[in-house]
Amino acid sequence: MAEQVESFDGAVATRYWHRLDDGRSQCDLCPRFCKLRPGQRGLCFVRAANEAGEIVLTTYGRSSGFCVDPIEKKPLDHFLPGSAVLSFGTAGCNLACQFCQNWDISKSRDWDRLTDQASPETIARAARALGCQSVAFTYNDPVIFLEYAVDVADACREAGVLAVAVTAGYMTDAPRRDFYAHMDAANVDLKAFTEEFYRKVCGGQLEPVKETLLYLEHETDVWFEITTLLIPGLNDSDAELDAMTRWVAAALGPDVPHHFTAFHPDWKLLDVPPTPPATLTRAREIAMANGLRYVYTGNVRDEAGGSTRCPGCGAVVIGRDGYELTRWHLTGDGHCESCGTRIPGRFDKRPGSWGARRLPVRLADFAV
Repeated sequence: MAEQVESFDGAVATRYWHRLDDGRSQCDLCPRFCKLRPGQRGLCFVRAANEAGEIVLTTYGRSSGFCVDPIEKKPLDHFLPGSAVLSFGTAGCNLACQFCQNWDISKSRDWDRLTDQASPETIARAARALGCQSVAFTYNDPVIFLEYAVDVADACREAGVLAVAVTAGYMTDAPRRDFYAHMDAANVDLKAFTEEFYRKVCGGQLEPVKETLLYLEHETDVWFEITTLLIPGLNDSDAELDAMTRWVAAALGPDVPHHFTAFHPDWKLLDVPPTPPATLTRAREIAMANGLRYVYTGNVRDEAGGSTRCPGCGAVVIGRDGYELTRWHLTGDGHCESCGTRIPGRFDKRPGSWGARRLPVRLADFAV
């Protein structure tokens, strides 16, 4: 009997792949370079080779759910503070992080989870109707659904809504340039600063992530911030934090915001304890000693570590308690009210007032 080949009905064509001499097709989207025969899926599980050997995206227009969040939850602290963002993801991931805290989505192999279906135009319409200034591709990495993310970003731009990517930055050069040409902001996970960690804990490589960060800083106008989840005993040593933040300051500059966030046991790292708050404070101190001006702590209640201070005079220009804004001392054009120092970022004349609310949304309510 002939081997049954999965047909991937409803999938859409993708970019960034080529045929190999042995009959397989190679996906060129990320450094994994998955080589697939018809009917096979890549490690991300959402890009696959169809019967003709063409690599297709199987999750276009399908989502694991939509929710209105505070932009600070992405986390982005210098991009429209206090505003609401319409967040969504699909399924799958091109890394295999043992500590994934969205593993039920990013590692999902259950297509029944993708119950929300929405066209790019419907998402843009919903964002406008809900008062969201931006749409965030999050929960799983938008790199793997590049074609869908780009179409959504373009539809949002037409509607006056901005696009935010929450990503591990694990991609190759040509897709990177294509993807970020459509984005307004990003938060990039710099998961550690050793190749060993990326290889053993994430199943990937550090260097492509550094290349993404360098590209964002030196070749785009995309506003970006960095997040590092600190895992006790794995990536939280003084030496690694020193090397990481020295590189960020030298290669990207002192004004890139860096978030150090607390790990909690999840997925395959259930035997590792939660990150002590003192570890986050220590990381913040090391980063600031190395010249970074905007360093934040996350996944803990830490008003000092969550607030933005002016590097000129030390005044709190944006106070935060969790996801709530408590103070606002910026001028309409983003300068410190006390001394006039410019605070880098993208700010409205007044902060948003969304607060810490989380509002699940049914996109079907906004379909035409």
